[in-house]
Amino acid sequence: MEKLSQSQEDYLETIYTEIKAKGCAKVTDIANILNVKKASVTGAINNLSEKGLVNYAPYSAVTLTKTGEQTAKKILLRHEVMTNFLINALNLPKEEAAQNACRMEHIMSEEMFKRIHSFSHFICNYSKENPDFQKKLQELYK
Repeated sequence: MEKLSQSQEDYLETIYTEIKAKGCAKVTDIANILNVKKASVTGAINNLSEKGLVNYAPYSAVTLTKTGEQTAKKILLRHEVMTNFLINALNLPKEEAAQNACRMEHIMSEEMFKRIHSFSHFICNYSKENPDFQKKLQELYK
């Protein structure tokens, strides 16, 4: 599959989270979450439908295909890993970490993601074994 644009990834992630939270994803809700017009959502959804990632018919809820769900889960994992990394390793506030993670998740290579994911696991495990580690990290960023 061809690489998705940042916008397409954001739509897919939003659709997935809406389906998980509410059982379905509606164009109006997606537009409100992403702060875009409904026409923009419809255009994006049609594009994602052409790529085989979503199912959509006018005036009905958006659903994910199997491939769309797998892709959305990967995108969401990247977002969650990056957010946790920025919070736990760089001691950023949660909101700032989430905003930066949203930008970073789209541009990093798969290798960079794997390394950050591994490093995040290391930090979490090391912190559990060495309680002073988090304090030292916090002091580092003052």
